[in-house]
Amino acid sequence: MTFGEQNTLAESFQLLDQAFHAGINFFDSAEMYPVPQRPRTCGRSEEYLGRWISQRKIPRDSLVIASKVAGPSGQMTWIRGGPKCLDADNITEAIDNSLSRMQMDYIDLYQIHWPDRYVPMFGETEYDPVQQYASISIDEQLEALSAAVKAGKIRFVGLSNETPYGLMKFIQVAEKYASHLKIVSLQNSYSLLCRTFDSAMAECCHHERISLLAYSPLAMGILSGKYFSPGGGPTDARLNLFKGKYSEGESRYNLSNKIIKAATVLLFCDTPLLLVLFLGPPNHGSFGRF
Repeated sequence: MTFGEQNTLAESFQLLDQAFHAGINFFDSAEMYPVPQRPRTCGRSEEYLGRWISQRKIPRDSLVIASKVAGPSGQMTWIRGGPKCLDADNITEAIDNSLSRMQMDYIDLYQIHWPDRYVPMFGETEYDPVQQYASISIDEQLEALSAAVKAGKIRFVGLSNETPYGLMKFIQVAEKYASHLKIVSLQNSYSLLCRTFDSAMAECCHHERISLLAYSPLAMGILSGKYFSPGGGPTDARLNLFKGKYSEGESRYNLSNKIIKAATVLLFCDTPLLLVLFLGPPNHGSFGRF
């Protein structure tokens, strides 16, 4: 997500090298990356990943590559005019562009970055029905993804920043494509400071056998404790380097919140205590399954 903005090409290669040599073979990107997003850098994260694979001559079948199509925004006009929606044309074009940037024939896991319809996300927690707007049907979205699977461009489909309602609707509609299309994963924020997954969503994923890909497990670095160190942490740390441009992080995690600071302190003073405090006993459902 930071490759091409916060991280240079050389730094990106170094990080990828270290990860791969440590046994990591799953790499996730998105067409809109890096962030903070802007026209000049859009797509660089995918490009850097593709260049690394090519230059290191890594066999494609030894990697699991994931990427994401951007949902409606209105702010990123450089991505298909908004993007305005997740209709079939937008999804198809996004897939083709990602394959081109990464110099690949197929993507293992392709995800909808955020829903086409209104949902509270990126720090919001309460649903406001007044904000609902007309959206592209789930049928059309899945039909486009199904066509991409049939064409060999993508292998599996996942969702991101979804709600329990959205996940179950996608699963329900996907049943008509059961022979070759199945929702296999959900990529939502999950950390000791963001536990919205643990209620209804955990139940959905458990019964439907959907794997959670937890993003921001250190709460954008806050749980590392660096932002509470003298001076507020390194100047090149994300929330310092891009202060005012990370609306998601700044709305979700208020550094002046005493609970956030206390959780960070506990994490480094007594980790076992913190796990008991947040996750409950060992037989706690979400802890045991996920």
